[in-house]
Amino acid sequence: MVEKAYKFRLYPTPEQENLLRRTIGCVRLIYNKALAIRTQAWHEKQERVGYKQTSAMLTTWKKQENLDFLSKVSSVPLQQSLRHLQTAFTNFFHARALYPNFKKKRNGGSAEFTKSAFKWKDGQVYLAKCSEPLPIRWSRQLPPDCSPTTITVKLDPSNRWSVSLRFNDNRDLKLKPLKKRVGVDVGISSLIATSDGTKINNPKYFNKLYKKLRLSQKSLSRKTKGSNNYQKARLKLARIHAKIKDSRLDYTHKLTTQLIRENQTIVVEDLAVKNMVKKRCDPATTPVARERAPRDHKLARAISDANWGEIVRQLEYKAQWYGRELIKIDRYFPSSKRCSNCGYVVDKLLLDIREWDCPECAAHHDRDINASINILAAGLAVSVCGATVRPEGSKSRRAGAMKQKAPNSDVKESRAVS
Repeated sequence: MVEKAYKFRLYPTPEQENLLRRTIGCVRLIYNKALAIRTQAWHEKQERVGYKQTSAMLTTWKKQENLDFLSKVSSVPLQQSLRHLQTAFTNFFHARALYPNFKKKRNGGSAEFTKSAFKWKDGQVYLAKCSEPLPIRWSRQLPPDCSPTTITVKLDPSNRWSVSLRFNDNRDLKLKPLKKRVGVDVGISSLIATSDGTKINNPKYFNKLYKKLRLSQKSLSRKTKGSNNYQKARLKLARIHAKIKDSRLDYTHKLTTQLIRENQTIVVEDLAVKNMVKKRCDPATTPVARERAPRDHKLARAISDANWGEIVRQLEYKAQWYGRELIKIDRYFPSSKRCSNCGYVVDKLLLDIREWDCPECAAHHDRDINASINILAAGLAVSVCGATVRPEGSKSRRAGAMKQKAPNSDVKESRAVS
């Protein structure tokens, strides 16, 4: 069983849009009020306010005269917003995310409806307090014998409505096993290079609309904030951003699906993309960062536009769906600087050097293709013997576990995988 979500465009009627906008506004209000109370309680009294306390507060807020409009929308999205806030705090306390931010109206918003707040009938969605089905543009149908468990209605900054239907897919999606294995090296000039010698160009959607985006941003900066002209300029800018995002995401989905369908095993690097796009990147963070240290932030926009993190994320869950194997190797493995022919590692390889000759065996290498070959070799070593690929030396997982159980015993370390 696989949990999936299908996203569709939504074109609500004026009555439905009015109800949905009021629901999203109430969700944003409840979220912000609960966040303010939890923050204030901690700063003033060092007390932690949890989900149960905020849920009880919601009942009290509905009885207040100035907040009686909360009772005119479905209570389920309001309750779900408090659960989302609790999840945000949980991620913050476990150092998986930053401190929760207040929701802003200009960013649109969303409302989540569980099974008690909607009805699925004859392939149509009926939300609570809405008598007519949602006019969804059905680009595809749900699988047979599948019904949605959760429905999320979203309004993005460009004023586009969408609805996501989450359901449990009981179908067997595993593809026919193949023998082909490939290593993938991500880049900027070439989005990916594979170990079989294939290079796929980077479409660079941001650069294609950069001039238009820049003019639109300048136009927005000249408008009086809060005026009608400001809102028109903001909406125009948001639509350009939405076009860039949609194009990039569509291309990424097609690329990752192609890799999954054509290969049984895919090996990638576990890059710290967030660290690479920071303004003050630590040169010791990644091998790529060490090479780019003097001008790293100049590449931040290009790295973000390349969508490396999303490529790996999609490969990960699609490999689980379709019965493929995805292997991640250590980000410190010197894939670009290692000769794939003899294993020699050069001391330094600047980023602008795209081709180089090995001083040991005189083999000529394309930087990206050579890196992808090394990534595949290291990934297969990790898969077979469980070894790490640290440049300073490798220890098998089994040996590491034996050392933890018996720290005083003499355990022979395995040799580095090259």
